[in-house]
Amino acid sequence: MATLRTVKCGETVTVTKILGEGALRRRIMDMGITKGTSVFVRKVAPLGDPVEITVRGYELSIRKGDAENILVE
Repeated sequence: MATLRTVKCGETVTVTKILGEGALRRRIMDMGITKGTSVFVRKVAPLGDPVEITVRGYELSIRKGDAENILVE
């Protein structure tokens, strides 16, 4: 299974599962990243943190650690 962190710049993927629990999982879901959501990776910072994505029509920057908890296909 691939994670959002491993997706290359310019690719669009679909969220299949969110790992983690409690506050971490809730925070990711509150950002609009839920199962079945389409995510477009706009930019990845030179050192890999943060990852800039477009989800549900708005732009979002997400930390590398959080991106590892989002499984995609």
